[in-house]
Amino acid sequence: MTIALPKQRMKVAEFLAWAEAQPQGRYELVNGEVVVMAPERVRHNLVKGAVARALEDTVKRSSLPCIVFTQGVGIVINESTVREPDASVQCGGELNLDSMTIDAPLIVVEVASPSSERLDTHAKLVEYFSVQSIRHYLVVLPEQDVVVHYRRNDTAAIDTRIGREGAIDLTPPGITIPAADLLGPSSPGVGEA
Repeated sequence: MTIALPKQRMKVAEFLAWAEAQPQGRYELVNGEVVVMAPERVRHNLVKGAVARALEDTVKRSSLPCIVFTQGVGIVINESTVREPDASVQCGGELNLDSMTIDAPLIVVEVASPSSERLDTHAKLVEYFSVQSIRHYLVVLPEQDVVVHYRRNDTAAIDTRIGREGAIDLTPPGITIPAADLLGPSSPGVGEA
């Protein structure tokens, strides 16, 4: 089945209604235009799973009122852009369980592929930090076995840390997560008995 993409520009509300009516596929709204999200490779999927598990485990141990969201839940950037990160965390606040977006994400994670790395480290960096609630943006680069942590500090400047070892301090909300836990398997067959 082929999905016909809308030719006219949309605002967020129009896009969300359109996307909900689609029988299949994943989409983002970028500057008013619907963008089809590409199928993903096995490595990308495994790393996304590792990211979600690591965040969920860390949030659970912290006993903080935070919820981890996986891909499929959007973040409204502005009136004409909705991004769908690979994972996000919201702490506190009310949730509308019927919504396709969250209102106050604190942590956002993208797992980059060679084709998306530039978008993830440039345009999305600017877009995500235009959302006032976002304090941390993690870009996981599986091909390079590294995590880039962008953090909005208390003076609103963006600090950057690049690493594959040690813990990543996600304050607020006050959790730390080992960088290695976000990287997933390094090669096929890892973890097989």
